[in-house]
Amino acid sequence: MRSASRSVPRYVALAPGDPAPWFKQRSTTNPKYAFDTAAGRYLVLCFFATAGDEAGRTALAAVRARRTLFDDRRASFFGVSIDPGDEKEGRVRESMPGIRFFYDFDGSVSRLYGALPDDAKAATPAKARRLWIVLDPALRVLGVFPFARDGSDHAELFALLERLPPPDRSAGFEVQAPVLVLPRVFEPDFCRKLIALYQTHGGTESGFMREVDGKTVRLHDHEHKRRKDYVIEDAAVIEETQMRIRKRIVPEILKAHHFKVTRMERYIVACYSAEDKGHFRAHRDNTTKGTAHRRFAVTINLNEEFEGGELSFPEYGPRSFKPPVGGAVVFSCSLLHAASEVTSGTRYAFLPFLYDEAAAKIREQNNAFLGKDVGAYKAQKSAKR
Repeated sequence: MRSASRSVPRYVALAPGDPAPWFKQRSTTNPKYAFDTAAGRYLVLCFFATAGDEAGRTALAAVRARRTLFDDRRASFFGVSIDPGDEKEGRVRESMPGIRFFYDFDGSVSRLYGALPDDAKAATPAKARRLWIVLDPALRVLGVFPFARDGSDHAELFALLERLPPPDRSAGFEVQAPVLVLPRVFEPDFCRKLIALYQTHGGTESGFMREVDGKTVRLHDHEHKRRKDYVIEDAAVIEETQMRIRKRIVPEILKAHHFKVTRMERYIVACYSAEDKGHFRAHRDNTTKGTAHRRFAVTINLNEEFEGGELSFPEYGPRSFKPPVGGAVVFSCSLLHAASEVTSGTRYAFLPFLYDEAAAKIREQNNAFLGKDVGAYKAQKSAKR
């Protein structure tokens, strides 16, 4: 005899203060939208199931009636459909800025957020719980509002949105991003030496890493990133960079994070130029198999004759960082960050990643998941770099 407990659907129950699950799903204009990159503003997820019935249409009409709330600066709306008919019949459409839709036809997102039972094999509106979930700029739950027949859910939702403080004060005051700012890592003469290497040899357009069909591959998209890099090959110069990192950054990471850095990846002089509109949109540095070993990112500015090109951390507010010549910003590779467009001059920077012995083993194990254009890694016991 089947037990009653096994016949009762189980739903994930998110509550205020819980971290929101991250996911990648097809949206109305993006085949693989990474939801975590939307951090930095209030987000409203609406699990309306289908726009083909009255409940779904009413919810979407309520959003349209309050269209001005969703501007992609203070807040954004994401509707989640599990009905293929919404796409086939064109019942939902992206409206920029601020309004987007996910096609969650496999139900993966809806299960994560408790809109479908966690063991549901099919994504059907009949099994769906319809609800709104509001997230803060750091992707933590602010409120959960199940649909109500009398429309009281709309009133509660919009009342909450209207009384929320600006995103950069979502905690009640401005919050400092959890980064280390360290002046005097590279001396001015050494900065000039690295810049001269770039100017002598020139740079090559650099891309960014993505997972495609289970492999880490390098992609190029100037809307997402525009930068040229020179790869340092001189062993003596590499050793000079290592020495300064070991003496001036490694002890600070140990003190602040109780993490012993033993290895360093990537020796490049990066160039963001105003001529190229150099920039790097919001991203994280460890989201693929080929980058999963990275623990800390380091940005060391080599010059100051430029405007723009500042480093920011959207989850913690709009404040940006421009370290002085030779100064470093050090941060976890898991943090969402962006480099703003250089609007005047040229920004040169040294941009390594730091990790440890345990991460080195992960890096070597993940060689099997690297695309043809991504070089394999072999751990070296004698050289900690």
